[in-house]
Amino acid sequence: MTVEYIRYRLSGDRTAEFEAAYARAAPFLARAPQCVDFELSRCTEEPGVYILRITWTSPEDHLRGFRGGELFPGFLAEIRPYVAAIEEMRHYEPTAVRGAGASVPTLYEWAGGAEAFERLTASFYDRVKADDVVGPLFAHMDPEHPRHVAMWLGEVFGGPARYTGERGGYPAMLRHHLGKAITEPQRRRWVDLLLDAADEVGLPADPEFRAAFVGYIEWGTRLALSNSQPGADPVRRAPVPHWGWGVAPPYLG
Repeated sequence: MTVEYIRYRLSGDRTAEFEAAYARAAPFLARAPQCVDFELSRCTEEPGVYILRITWTSPEDHLRGFRGGELFPGFLAEIRPYVAAIEEMRHYEPTAVRGAGASVPTLYEWAGGAEAFERLTASFYDRVKADDVVGPLFAHMDPEHPRHVAMWLGEVFGGPARYTGERGGYPAMLRHHLGKAITEPQRRRWVDLLLDAADEVGLPADPEFRAAFVGYIEWGTRLALSNSQPGADPVRRAPVPHWGWGVAPPYLG
């Protein structure tokens, strides 16, 4: 990934037409496979100053792929009148220093923290043990397993990294699935029982939380199903996934 920043300085009477031009140019960026995302921001203190941020898959994809492709002429035709207003145009490589602030609560906080996830898994595994479809997978379940899964879910949804610190992280969770040959009916029943338990214990029912919650559960159970099959050779070492409110991008390998 590389991030391109372009700084423009315009006279006040050109700002409206400049924004309109970029609104017309934006669809060309949106259609470009080399473009990850983009945003045009206006300076609060100096309203004639703008920053265009574009995330590209690589500098080469930008300079050769996009600029050498069929979309660039249309993009350039819209913004050409403002090229002379560019003060700076550079590419930047992301560093390891990044993070989210606390203005938006994590899914872990929204759900009610560790206590909420422990209630969830206690109710869920009571259902699992009595279920004919998925119950056999847990016939010899460690009595502490529900609490451990609560720790996993808590870490996934933005809580303390207890599963990593106390249970061994992703490799430990993976070992629970290897060789189990989970079937699709079993995966589906696991999801259904967990959602029933979420209703029973009063996890937040707002559409935003449930969409994110179900998104992870679908992703995680489908990955577990794949990893459990005979002959599967999954990635053995990876971090515990962290799930937020947004939409996860597709895994491109």
